[in-house]
Amino acid sequence: MSLNKVILIGNVGKDPDVRYFDSGSAVANFPLATSERGYTLSNGTVVPERTEWHNVVVRRDLVPFVEKWVRKGSGLYVEGKIRTRSYDDPNGVRRYMTEIHADRVEFYSTGSRPADASQGNDVRANLGQGQTRSDASAYQRQAEPRPDTFSDSDASDDLPF
Repeated sequence: MSLNKVILIGNVGKDPDVRYFDSGSAVANFPLATSERGYTLSNGTVVPERTEWHNVVVRRDLVPFVEKWVRKGSGLYVEGKIRTRSYDDPNGVRRYMTEIHADRVEFYSTGSRPADASQGNDVRANLGQGQTRSDASAYQRQAEPRPDTFSDSDASDDLPF
């Protein structure tokens, strides 16, 4: 496993920005919000909820899935790699941007908002295994409390559980 692998569960902040290139390739970008619940310490101190925003980038076979199904407010499970890039802004100042380059995206009910029934509860796509899921009705979750983490690469294990 790569040391920069990350798994995020959160809500999409705005509709994905999808760009197609002359070469036929495409890229989609969207912000994903992840939150830690607030709590109260034993001494009465209230620690508020904390929300972090992540820039998610998807490429190749995953782009059509994101373009068709992912919308602002969608609850998502995202697996990917952390990448930091730099650029010079118009004033010549070096800027850094950290992004999550997604290898896998699934719908996931985060509990903070109801899942959109028109999207299906478990439409998923796996980059790297060459799979794109585009039919929501074919991939409804069977009332599992966590995302299905099975992938085709796990099939060779032949484990009964």
